[in-house]
Amino acid sequence: MSKLKPIPKFKSEDEERDFWATHSSVDYLDWSKAIVNPVFPNLKPSNKTTPLRLLANLLDWIEQATHSRNPPYSREQNVS
Repeated sequence: MSKLKPIPKFKSEDEERDFWATHSSVDYLDWSKAIVNPVFPNLKPSNKTTPLRLLANLLDWIEQATHSRNPPYSREQNVS
């Protein structure tokens, strides 16, 4: 494998996003050493409640799909 290029320091997320949009990570990272199932213990999921109008049959389909995957589902959401 050829020598990997160093990843530059970025001044902002926008600058980093633009960089990766035009460069391949293969030139910068050795993906053979990547963790297959990484764990992010300090990552906090973000939840945002928003009103959303859906057709009744679409809402029923979403409810059935969530039940098939076993997460709890409620049409009534607590709004903080």
